[in-house]
Amino acid sequence: MPEIAIVAAVEREIWPLIRHWRISDQSHSGKRFRFFEAGNCVAVCGGIGPAAARRAAEAIIANYRPAILESVGFAGALESGLGVGDVLTIRQVIDAADGSRADAGHGDSTLVSFSSVAGKDQKKKLANSYGARVVDMEAAAVAKSAQAHGLEFRATKVVSDELGFPMPSMEKFITSDGQFQTARFAIRVALRPWMWATAIQLARNSTKAANALSDHLRRNHDDLGTHPQPIPAAQGSRP
Repeated sequence: MPEIAIVAAVEREIWPLIRHWRISDQSHSGKRFRFFEAGNCVAVCGGIGPAAARRAAEAIIANYRPAILESVGFAGALESGLGVGDVLTIRQVIDAADGSRADAGHGDSTLVSFSSVAGKDQKKKLANSYGARVVDMEAAAVAKSAQAHGLEFRATKVVSDELGFPMPSMEKFITSDGQFQTARFAIRVALRPWMWATAIQLARNSTKAANALSDHLRRNHDDLGTHPQPIPAAQGSRP
C-alpha cells in the first residue's frame, strides 16, 4: 500500500505531477473519489473547502491506510515578500474557525486555514491576527484527519496569488461538495470585460504555481520519511 497520501483540492493544483499516474475510482461513505497512484504515493483531489478536504482525507485513509497524510495545493500570500510559485513547507497550521493549531514537526512556515477565498482586505486581517505567511482553505481539516487516525501530517503549499492580487469573488461558483463551476465562472468573466485582465493573470498564476509545486513534490516525495510520528494534539486557544 502507498506510504504517502496526498490531499489536494482540485486536480489543476498538482496536474503536472499526477497526469501520468494510474487512476483508481473508488467509493467511501457513499461518495465516489478518483485516486491517482504511483509508487509509494497516492493522491486525491477532493474539492475546495474544509468539509471537502475532510471527506477526501477520510476516504484516502480508509482505502489506502497510509503512514503519512500530506495537504498540498495553492495558498494565498500574507506577506509581501512571497511571489507566485514560491513553495513553502508548513510547520504550523492554524484553523481560523476555532483557533486550534497543528504542528507538523518540521518546516519553517505558518499557515492559517480560512473558510472562504481570502481577498486583499481579508488577507491583511488574517496576517495581523495569526502571524501566518500564507492562507488556504483545507490544510487544517486534513491535519485533523491525520490527528484522529494517528498519522504523520505534512503540508506543502505554493503561492498562487500574491498579497495584493485582486482575487475575484468565487464563493458562488463553489458547490456544496467543494467543486468549482468553471463554466459558470467563465461565462461571468466573458460578460464583464473589466474582469478579463484579472482572470487571465489568475490562470497564468495557477499554471506557474502548479508547475512549481509539482516539481517540488517530484523532487522531494522520496524524502518524506520512513518513521512517521503521530501529529501532536491540537491546541484550542486563539493567538
